[in-house]
Amino acid sequence: MTFKRGLVVGLTATMAAPLALAGPSFDFTPNTTPDDGDIAIYVGVDQALSDIGTKIDRSVDGRLSAALQGYNFDGAFGSVLTLRAMAPYQTITVIGTGDEALTARHLADLGGYAATTNDGDAISLVADGLSTDVDGAGAYLAKGYALGGYHFLKYKMFDADNPAPEPHTVTVAGTERASKNMFERDLGHLVDGVTFARDLGTEPGNTLWPQDFVERVQTAFEGTRNTTITVLDADAIRANGMGALMGVGQGSIHDPRLLVVEYRGGETGDAPIALVGKGITFDTGGISIKPNNGMWLMKSDLSGAAAVAGTVLAAAKRGENVNVVGVMPLAENMPSQDAIRPGDVLTSMSGKTIEIMSTDAEGRLLLADAVYYAQQEYELRLLVNIATLTGSAARAMGDDYAAIITRELPLSLEMMEVGKRAGEDVWPLPLHPSHFVQIESLIADIKNTGGHPGASIGAAVVGTFVAEDLPWVHLDIAGVDWRDEPTATVPVGHGGWGVRFMDELLRSESD
Repeated sequence: MTFKRGLVVGLTATMAAPLALAGPSFDFTPNTTPDDGDIAIYVGVDQALSDIGTKIDRSVDGRLSAALQGYNFDGAFGSVLTLRAMAPYQTITVIGTGDEALTARHLADLGGYAATTNDGDAISLVADGLSTDVDGAGAYLAKGYALGGYHFLKYKMFDADNPAPEPHTVTVAGTERASKNMFERDLGHLVDGVTFARDLGTEPGNTLWPQDFVERVQTAFEGTRNTTITVLDADAIRANGMGALMGVGQGSIHDPRLLVVEYRGGETGDAPIALVGKGITFDTGGISIKPNNGMWLMKSDLSGAAAVAGTVLAAAKRGENVNVVGVMPLAENMPSQDAIRPGDVLTSMSGKTIEIMSTDAEGRLLLADAVYYAQQEYELRLLVNIATLTGSAARAMGDDYAAIITRELPLSLEMMEVGKRAGEDVWPLPLHPSHFVQIESLIADIKNTGGHPGASIGAAVVGTFVAEDLPWVHLDIAGVDWRDEPTATVPVGHGGWGVRFMDELLRSESD
């Protein structure tokens, strides 16, 4: 890994404190039957036990199969039955697999269900006999378990009466060697990327500012090959004419940054994919200040940048065969005597001027300079930007889908398939010529908001700075970055949404 210096300033990394409880360790065994402890067994609608499951049933004198019949366990996908006092086992958790062939996404969810029912003790997942054609199925179970069992405990107090949880071992029994190799060389790195994004998105605003974000990313990338980190400080941002990014950050005592991580895993000369993520380390709304209700959650307004960092980290650690550049504009949006005001006009890096109608529509200002910078510095084959951009997207999509906007519907449909495979679903919203008309300004080239639907208007602002002949994907993740209810692979809290989606996109582009 190299750091560029000069006008583009490479800043020295400092070691950050551990952000979360260390994840479990995984052991993969071919045909070993667990002798005791906690185990999870997967059973379909036919209630048929696998070879290892049958051996376990014999060791408990048939009480497992009797319990399945006695409790009328239907085996529906994701259904859970926890059995206790099944000596020599402490608990036996039965998880339904349904009646269809299991995809990689299904397998990850099944691993996640095991994690959500476990109290942090060592556990064995009985993985033989699963109805799937996926190579390395046990690796996907382990991936889902690691994602579903995530905890952020940095600020919790523990003592002798309330000890901190200890990292535990998960044994995936009945798996082939391919599962071990796939997890250690590939999917484990994806878990690291998601965990890193979740850590960043959970950290409170008083401990994570633009420069601190930079240093944590630098630390995370130490030792990775074929990566270059570039940091533009406030002086370099001004020198590059990034008035939109500078304008958002000038109200804070913490200066903005532009962080660029370039990973060169593909062929020399191959055009890279750009991933551009909004990084507002805390969003008060600025002079157009937000109401207090729910403002605490604006510590995660850096979710787009966190997802970009996690995605590039995962790709670099596993050595993905693709060239990718992650661009993360970072700022804190604060009201002060130096803050921009509604009615101000900012000059972007492109030279286009932007009238500020609301200082709370700040994410698109960061992205305006960042996407233009990416196009100026690199000959791109695809540009993806990701941001917690609009409440409009959250209201339209809820927490089931991220909003996706492209200039051409076929590209949106391709991205829907990417989301299905990744386990992070997207649904398209329109981008109409009228949306660009609605952001015309009386005194500047454009204004930063205006009209409905808000999600499409936000995309139009960003799209103004993206070349029309460049394939472009706009992801608005305002409704999915933070969960109030858990899923199999995402606990309550920051989900690191976007890492899995963009990781799958990079894999498909690599192929």
